[in-house]
Amino acid sequence: MIEYREFAKEVLAEDIGRGDLFERIGESKEAAARIIAKSAGVLAGVPYVEAICALQDLQVDWQKSDGERFEKGDLIARVFGDSVKLLQAERAILNTILHASSIATQARSFVEAAGEKLRVLDTRKTRPKLRVFEKYAARVGGVVNHRLGLDDCLMLKDTHLRTIDDLQAFLQKARRAIPFTAKIEIECEDVAMARRAMEAGADIVMCDNMALEEIEEVVALRDASYPHVLIEASGNIALENIAEYARLGIDAVSSGSIVHHAVWPDISMKMDAL
Repeated sequence: MIEYREFAKEVLAEDIGRGDLFERIGESKEAAARIIAKSAGVLAGVPYVEAICALQDLQVDWQKSDGERFEKGDLIARVFGDSVKLLQAERAILNTILHASSIATQARSFVEAAGEKLRVLDTRKTRPKLRVFEKYAARVGGVVNHRLGLDDCLMLKDTHLRTIDDLQAFLQKARRAIPFTAKIEIECEDVAMARRAMEAGADIVMCDNMALEEIEEVVALRDASYPHVLIEASGNIALENIAEYARLGIDAVSSGSIVHHAVWPDISMKMDAL
């Protein structure tokens, strides 16, 4: 896949730069290394690491799969190939696994805390140039991706709404302009705005930073008059309070902290004796 190859080229170029100084001196030998977990987590990054290894003519023997849990002391993978090429790829391989696995681990924690009745979504709060990678990692952890960008869902936030005089007329115009399969989501800060959004024809209503009691009112309104509308809650949703949202009857919660609060696990690479 092009995305994996381009990612691999960039991370290797970032580290090797104008040339690996060790390569000028080090002798190439057949080598093997082990990637070992030194803490627990959920593995992600497999296709990206495979692309890095392919560029370096390295072979990978995975002992864990994407989405699988690992514990402290577990062997995650073995890597084989030319010693110089392996050492050049070491940090790119580890950083890729660490970054992806941190997000997958955080995502899994959110999904488990939410339970089966509530879908957990990620957001567009991703690091520049890493959106596809970070959303892939969240998906591996069990999260459902929210929109990837401005081109796959028309989402009207408070900043957009300040530029719109007639919401219903705007949505009627939007239906003729956007793809047939694209949804329209409106961010709402209170029950009154949620009512306006449903009346205007929104597909999804986002309850942004609303109190739980307000969200219950929005759900009751939806159930009584607009059963086709999906309800999403967002804003300050964390592992500690996500279970409270699961009882409200909403369809999903979204949280940027799945990505930006993810903490890297401890994973290292050890060279076997040559």
